[in-house]
Amino acid sequence: MSDSAIDVVIVGAGPYGLSTAAHLQNIGLDVRVIGTPMQFWDVGMPPGMYLKSEPFASSLGAPQPGMGFTDRNPGWRLGQPIPLETFVAYGRWFASVCAPGTTPGEVVNIERGGPGFVVTLADGEEIPARAVVVAVGVGPFAHVPDAIAGMPSWLVSHASHHSDLGLFRDKDVAVVGSGQSALETAVLLADIGARPHVLARRVRLDWNPRPSEHRPLLERARGGPRSGLGTGYRTWLWAERPGLVRHLPESTRQRLVRETLPPAGAWWLRDRCDERVRITTGVHLQKAIESGDGIAVTTTDRHGRRDVVEAEHVIAATGYVPDLARLTLLSSDVRARVSTRLGSPVLSRDFESSMPGLYFAGLAAAATFGPVMRFVHGSAFAARRISGHIIRTAPRGRTPLRRPGGVPGPDALRT
Repeated sequence: MSDSAIDVVIVGAGPYGLSTAAHLQNIGLDVRVIGTPMQFWDVGMPPGMYLKSEPFASSLGAPQPGMGFTDRNPGWRLGQPIPLETFVAYGRWFASVCAPGTTPGEVVNIERGGPGFVVTLADGEEIPARAVVVAVGVGPFAHVPDAIAGMPSWLVSHASHHSDLGLFRDKDVAVVGSGQSALETAVLLADIGARPHVLARRVRLDWNPRPSEHRPLLERARGGPRSGLGTGYRTWLWAERPGLVRHLPESTRQRLVRETLPPAGAWWLRDRCDERVRITTGVHLQKAIESGDGIAVTTTDRHGRRDVVEAEHVIAATGYVPDLARLTLLSSDVRARVSTRLGSPVLSRDFESSMPGLYFAGLAAAATFGPVMRFVHGSAFAARRISGHIIRTAPRGRTPLRRPGGVPGPDALRT
């Protein structure tokens, strides 16, 4: 283990980790980001996917203007879907300009020690750090319904486990869910020659309307302003003022996370979700058993009628549920010292947990700051709050120096 401690270790190199690193490095702190930039977005989603968020809401948080998605991709207009590979390329460009020096690797343990924490990597390296930011994204929290969760992985998987759907060509695949992930997965399965069957708990599918670049004044007054989460006065509040959400009652915050932006497909996907995709709505999964070379899933509808769906594989596109108990990279001692509510860490206004120096960003912070923490759009707010608190609480005598000139402008690495 190194004798000298660094200021901050950031676990995760997705939008929240990179945004926080950009702010901290710009201040002049000694920061190490552990992870490959945008890895989950690259290997946890199959080719052909698009972002659901609008271009203006798809920017990582930089400490100064000029680093947004539309700065890197000028001319990308409202309503123009962003291909996954375009967003990944933007995120990696951001990393190279605003958060250089990421360390590819995996964190296997975070424990108390040294100046605050000792972070251990899979290769055995131990990094002493004064503070740790856990920005692991949604991957560790993939949710599979109980009715199918106990089945072997060759029969049941989560949508985030697939970077290539080609192995399902000419197979019957049940897709559980009713949101964008489920519908887009089903369409991509149909595109490669599979036979998808969507099983949705909702009684009908919803589709988001196409956004309009120019909204009449009366419509804007009635419908509310546009924000990173959509249109509406309350939606704007949750998206643009997450600090206020923290002051709401816990039950209200939990409801906001569950109910804001309910499952719906993007407008541009609707025409592609055609007769190739079989859809059954209003059903609940009851149980699943192995059946020959595949799986048989028993469902019931709202009238109690049962049906058995036969498939060769089931993909659960059923979202993500934060649960600190699933973060095995935290030592048992650290997990025991972090206060939680319904699986999520209880956080301060600055994203700090009940264990001083340990911060959580992204989905793990949604129960405190609301639904925007489920999306890229929340990364700027989180980065500002976390970096501001870390510098305010730095040990006396530790005077960080700003990088000369700060973060370079958007033309620095434009190719």
